[in-house]
Amino acid sequence: MSDSRSDDKRGADMNHTLMAVQDSMLDGLGQLSAYFGFNKVMGQLYGALLLSPGPMSLDDLMERLNISKANVSMNMRTLEHMGMVRQVWIRGRGDRRKYYEAETDFGQIIANILSGREMRDVDRALAIMKDNVEQLQETMPKMSEADSELAKLYVERIQQIQAMFQFAHIVIASVLERVSEIDFSDISSVNIDYD
Repeated sequence: MSDSRSDDKRGADMNHTLMAVQDSMLDGLGQLSAYFGFNKVMGQLYGALLLSPGPMSLDDLMERLNISKANVSMNMRTLEHMGMVRQVWIRGRGDRRKYYEAETDFGQIIANILSGREMRDVDRALAIMKDNVEQLQETMPKMSEADSELAKLYVERIQQIQAMFQFAHIVIASVLERVSEIDFSDISSVNIDYD
């Protein structure tokens, strides 16, 4: 993630414990990002911006994570599109570099991700399943008895999966309705009772 030169440069300005925590957070957010099907670098870039006291340029991010500018640029465009970072203008800077800061409204981030990728994927899956069921039901009368029985099994199993995706659609829609009401700073702990 970082080489000794950038560690030395940061070390002159940053306490060892702060550097260790920052490195741990960037690694953890990278792993979390990968777990949810996003690029690991996206999580690290978001983390670097989140923990930065001020906006950072693409060059700053490139140096901090020791990755190519093309990799930073591509992933920053995705993060910006997802509403997780935003480009900011810095008064008094004469350079033409773009500067970014992290979105810190986590409810908005959740809403952006759920209404974008997740809801779109669920809707796409439901449409495919609906089309497949209709196609099977339309062609079953023309099938042999054995193929028709197999088609009935397909329809039954696809409809079971459809029910699960319809439930997911309801859950996502419910979360989207409520997420704006949640103040994440008020949540100190969550207790889940599995009984």
